[in-house]
This record gives sequence, structure tokens and C-alpha cells, in this order.
Amino acid sequence: MSELTGHTHQHKQRRAVVNRLSRIEGHIRSIKQMVEDGRYCADVLIQLSAVRSAIEKAGRVVLEDHLESCLFHVGVVPEESEIWSGIKEALDVFL
Repeated sequence: MSELTGHTHQHKQRRAVVNRLSRIEGHIRSIKQMVEDGRYCADVLIQLSAVRSAIEKAGRVVLEDHLESCLFHVGVVPEESEIWSGIKEALDVFL
């Protein structure tokens, strides 16, 4: 568990991330409907690719915001904090 768990702080990109995730959610519903309707598999795959790309972009925004809001602004020093090992683990999973 990181040192900032449960810590409330402001993220500049929170609204942008919520908006991106809402669009992704709607896109997923549309793809589900395409599958239920028996649409052409290639079309479904193209839409799944678009969602994957949108999720990756949302992840990048969260990562950038995290680095700026959670680490940089609180003056976390790599040698002194378990937060850095947590972010390294997150990067390994995300990338």
C-alpha cells in the first residue's frame, strides 16, 4: 500500500479522465450491441481496437496527472519513498 492511499488531493485532469471513460463506456455498449446484432466480425474488431487505443490514452493521462499531482508536487524523493516503487510497478503493468 502506498503512502498516499486514502490521501485526498486535486488532479488537474480528473474531469478529462472521467469524460474519456464515459465515452469508452458508451463505445463498449455500442460494440456489445454490434455483437448481439451479429455484425461483421472485422467491424467489431476495428471498434475493439479503437477502444483499446482510447483506454491507453486515458491511462497515459492518469499517469501524467499522477506524476504531476501525486509525486512531483509533494516533493517525493525516489530514495526516500515507497511511492516510487509503486509507480514503477504500475508502469510495468501499464506499459
